[in-house]
Amino acid sequence: MKKIFNNIKELAEFKKDLKKLSKRFRTLREDLKIFTEKQLKLYHKLGMDNKGIFSIPDLGIDYPKIYKAKKFACRSLKGKGAASGIRVIYAYYEKEDEIEFIEIYYKGNKENEDRARILKYYRNKGKE
Repeated sequence: MKKIFNNIKELAEFKKDLKKLSKRFRTLREDLKIFTEKQLKLYHKLGMDNKGIFSIPDLGIDYPKIYKAKKFACRSLKGKGAASGIRVIYAYYEKEDEIEFIEIYYKGNKENEDRARILKYYRNKGKE
């Protein structure tokens, strides 16, 4: 398979989130792979916006851009559609063509992204 992005990374906290959620939603790892190959490619490479990915405002972070994906098709949540309730927070480094996954959560457990986690890792990155 052809590489879509130069690099795809995951924060340690993201890996913990994914491991925990994968016990409840068995298809999640495969769904994340499909999400990366299809939806992130469409949005970042082909400029096609399906209104499922949003830049997170008011973080005070210039680079990288931080995004929240609200349309994430999780097959374990059958009948719920693409807006299933799984949310994915990630950073996109446009110059490096790199994706870094920050957080994944189920909307039923948690209402919003962990802004403290985002700021912890990215507050001063753009100034380096």
